[in-house]
Amino acid sequence: MGILSFTKEIAIDLGTANTIIIHNDKIVIDEPSIVAIEKRTGKLKAVGRQAKLMQGKENDDIETIRPLRKGVIANFNAAEMMIRGLIKKASSKSNWFSPSMKMVVGIPSGSTEVEIRAVRDSSEHAGGRDVYMIYEPMAAALGIGIDVLAPQGNMIVDIGGGTTEIAVISLGGIVSNKSIQVAGDDLTDDIMEHMSRVHNVKVGERTAEQIKIHVGSALTELENPPEDYIVHGPNKMTALPMEVPVSYQEISHCIEKSISRIEAAVLQALDETPPELYSDIVMNGIFLAGGGAMLRGLDKRLTDKIGIQFHIAEDPLLAVAKGTGVALKNIETFSFLIR
Repeated sequence: MGILSFTKEIAIDLGTANTIIIHNDKIVIDEPSIVAIEKRTGKLKAVGRQAKLMQGKENDDIETIRPLRKGVIANFNAAEMMIRGLIKKASSKSNWFSPSMKMVVGIPSGSTEVEIRAVRDSSEHAGGRDVYMIYEPMAAALGIGIDVLAPQGNMIVDIGGGTTEIAVISLGGIVSNKSIQVAGDDLTDDIMEHMSRVHNVKVGERTAEQIKIHVGSALTELENPPEDYIVHGPNKMTALPMEVPVSYQEISHCIEKSISRIEAAVLQALDETPPELYSDIVMNGIFLAGGGAMLRGLDKRLTDKIGIQFHIAEDPLLAVAKGTGVALKNIETFSFLIR
């Protein structure tokens, strides 16, 4: 994917599961947040999609690392390598990659000062000269196309890989927010644990992710149910190969606890919302963004449970990235950007 002009301005949605980079209004990188490193030398072997292919298949000299856990940088060195590697990948011409880029980076709304500093340092070491940060629910709202500066309450529920961000936005600020560490990765963990406990079959992270994509559901009854997904793996006891069909009902039972925790957090955020903004939210509905928004039946389940209409963003996976891009173009307008 070739790039473009010499304006060295990029927007980054630094996600636990995926990292998206926008340059000149175009998504130039949308790849898994993972690096493969040579253990002996500490050198970067692969980044993004290529590193993901190596996950679970490493030899003694290669280690795959997901630098972000629960929405924050868990491995500083790997994070820097990943940001740098993905920016280089985006830049087809070596002279586009410059030591003085302007960056806007999305961060979880519950980030501490230390976590914000870690993102800033990683971004600066990867070539950012002016680094701005934006809270992810605010970016998601911009990406969905909400007028965040209006005197009106809007609620965003952004379910990513590591965190679920719930925020009420009005007049260009976050009025109330809740950031919980229950999100897509927890659903994947639930599925791994379930397959092991119920079917006696060992599945890795990648297979559990595939099960979630193919038959993940927040409801036990769906209007258009997906076909059962066939899982291949070793029997835990005998190590002999097994073939297990998995239904969406089964997965909806196994992820029930995690979904209930997200539900409870939304209710708590609503409880803390000032009454005038609450009535706006009832009128406008609540917007779902992030990969978790794509879980079958989630919008219907939340609508039925909470009694407010939930709308899935047009492109839930890209909402935060698009909003980060909008913020980059309007840096002067938005006072809520963190420097």
